[in-house]
Amino acid sequence: MRKRISRTTINPSTSPNKTNFLKNKKFEKRNNDPFAGKIEHAVRNFTPPVEKKSADEETRLNKFISNAGVCSRRQADEYIKAGYVTVNDVAVLEMGYKVLPKDIVKFKNKRVQNERKIYILLNKPKGYLTTVSDDRERKTVMELVSTVKDARLYPVGRLDRNSTGVILLTNDGELAQKLSHPSGEVTKVYQVELDKPLDQKDLLKIREGLVLEDGKASVDHVEYTLPRGDDRYVGIELHSGKNRIVRRIFEHLEYEVTKLDRVLYAGLTKKNVPRGKWRFLSEKEVIFLKYFIANKKEKKPKEDLEK
Repeated sequence: MRKRISRTTINPSTSPNKTNFLKNKKFEKRNNDPFAGKIEHAVRNFTPPVEKKSADEETRLNKFISNAGVCSRRQADEYIKAGYVTVNDVAVLEMGYKVLPKDIVKFKNKRVQNERKIYILLNKPKGYLTTVSDDRERKTVMELVSTVKDARLYPVGRLDRNSTGVILLTNDGELAQKLSHPSGEVTKVYQVELDKPLDQKDLLKIREGLVLEDGKASVDHVEYTLPRGDDRYVGIELHSGKNRIVRRIFEHLEYEVTKLDRVLYAGLTKKNVPRGKWRFLSEKEVIFLKYFIANKKEKKPKEDLEK
């Protein structure tokens, strides 16, 4: 009889579609990561600073465009260089140019105005692309939030068409860029269903890190999940932002992922949000994203160090 790897304690009252993987990971992190243990207390007692803008306060042009939800700061710089941006009807090509609140900024001859920031958590269903539009007219996640008017929303935290789970949509270009950048090391947790039971030898290989065609694929944690005794179900936590990384990890070991559901992204879960539905983030969740995720001390991603 082969030796079994110790499993997560099973709660009999938990349904077959649920897992204790997340609960145990939270417990482990609070013991091993002092920062993670302080997040809840800090968010609960944190009050965002009140920003008071005077009539003569200047803002960098690329930041103004990004804050308006047009694009990221980096993309704004490219548009400025290309001459697509005017201030008071005069083309501005200078990097670092600053504008006043009274200035009229236009992008491609359309006025740019700072809009109210919107943050949406969507439980993405299967069959939708994580993009703003598609030239082949396939369904996109934007159709699911079409009732939100007068806001240029962009999806953050991509999922492929056949995957489901947590997606963030926002018109906050600056936050979107920070969450998407590899230096942010945003935590993601997935529940995976495979076409056949995952052999324990392969589970250990994933834990140790597989070398794929684009480098080493490091994971933070991987374990069998519910239902008990069925090794086709696996929970996996990682920080990598590489395209289709979870599917490629299992494909490398000759498994097919039949279902892939993201249950956590940047501390946000899909709890109480049915598939295909969405909700606005709470004030505390926005604070968490801005002050604890996006402003984490930047460090070189683990997978880059191991290449």
